[in-house]
Amino acid sequence: MARLFFDQALLQEGWARAVRLTLADGRIERIEAGATPEAADERHALAIPGMPNVHSHAFQRGMAGLTERGSPAGDNFWTWREVMYRFALRMTPDDIEAIAAQLFAELLEAGFTRVGEFHYLHHDANGAPYANLAETAERIAAAARETGIGLTLIPTFYAHGGFGGAPANLQQRRFINDLDRFAKLFAASRAAVGGLDGATVGIAAHSLRAATPEELEAVVAMGGDRPIHLHIAEQVKEVEDCVRWSGARPVAWLLDHASVDQRWCLVHATHMTAMESERLARSGAVAGLCPVTEADLGDGIFDALTFAAAGGAVGIGSDSNVLLGVADELRQLEYSQRLLHRARNLMSRSEGGSTGRALFDAALAGGSHALGIEHAGLAAGAAADLVTLDPDHLALVGRSGDDILDGFIFAGGQNAVDCVWRHGTKLVSGGRHIARERCRARFRATMARLLT
Repeated sequence: MARLFFDQALLQEGWARAVRLTLADGRIERIEAGATPEAADERHALAIPGMPNVHSHAFQRGMAGLTERGSPAGDNFWTWREVMYRFALRMTPDDIEAIAAQLFAELLEAGFTRVGEFHYLHHDANGAPYANLAETAERIAAAARETGIGLTLIPTFYAHGGFGGAPANLQQRRFINDLDRFAKLFAASRAAVGGLDGATVGIAAHSLRAATPEELEAVVAMGGDRPIHLHIAEQVKEVEDCVRWSGARPVAWLLDHASVDQRWCLVHATHMTAMESERLARSGAVAGLCPVTEADLGDGIFDALTFAAAGGAVGIGSDSNVLLGVADELRQLEYSQRLLHRARNLMSRSEGGSTGRALFDAALAGGSHALGIEHAGLAAGAAADLVTLDPDHLALVGRSGDDILDGFIFAGGQNAVDCVWRHGTKLVSGGRHIARERCRARFRATMARLLT
């Protein structure tokens, strides 16, 4: 049992002062507001809930900064994807584990306490399945175990290279499964995280490009009540190709042909009409937004205002992991709307309301739901996943209440994070993960070999 005392803490019901949390068995056993600090309390100034990261491709952290070269023919998502394929083909299971461990430590340092790992790098470099089908899934689980991050592993079905069952290309060979083998891999992935504290397993089809309608239906049935994730409508070309194939836009097609409900997280969903946005919002599905990656890849801007007005739920993820930060993703989400609509404080939900608080609350609730977390935030019975912020950071000095979140998101960022607990274990102190040096040493050695 541990007791933590905070001058201010963002509880499920709002900000409170002089808060003591009593932790037991990885959960918050009791909350006392207006308490008096005692000698046994570990004292901190400012506490907020840990944030779930709904969408990550861990191996792509190793590519960060390696695709910033222009071309006379133009550079876009599709040319970036070719570089990603080449990078993926070079990696061994040891490389995957080392890069994932470095990423997960960095995510914790940034204030993320759980990650949804959208995992499709399944086979060896020749495209042959490993003798252990879940070899790479076990490496992701090992990285989560080493760093302590909460893991929602999302094994991903990938069978085709384009709409309508087009053949996969040779560069996609590490991703490809038929339904029979994927069912075995899904079972093996569940076993891979079986001994990992607090881990859960979802299921995904990579995209409408990568699965036929019949395969998508089978994958959804395979998942049962588990979270179901899917890339969709990320690129204009993808929308155009879907229309040529089916006569409908991707989100509209999915809503017409699949049982989209609260189990689903539609990742990106960047290019929707107003009607698609409203229908998706009414379905109860979460839009899994990755604003930094979507900007980096030139995807486009999600129309968050239309979606929010219809009651849509959102979560945030780091996708290609080019830059990591809770504040970075939330800030980019708001700034994208400012650029689109040429106005300010657009995600604030009330007159005079805090934009930072609105962003944070929405991402916490939507992201927790998308990753299968029953109780989000700092509340009795919830997992003890929390973050403290440095009260001496220049963006936080003298702040209270929602001004803390506004300062953190719009003027502070990752270097304002002080300590992080996941399931009651303190993993980050003074902004540094407890395994930082070990993870960094392995990552450096891995990258030196991969880039030689």
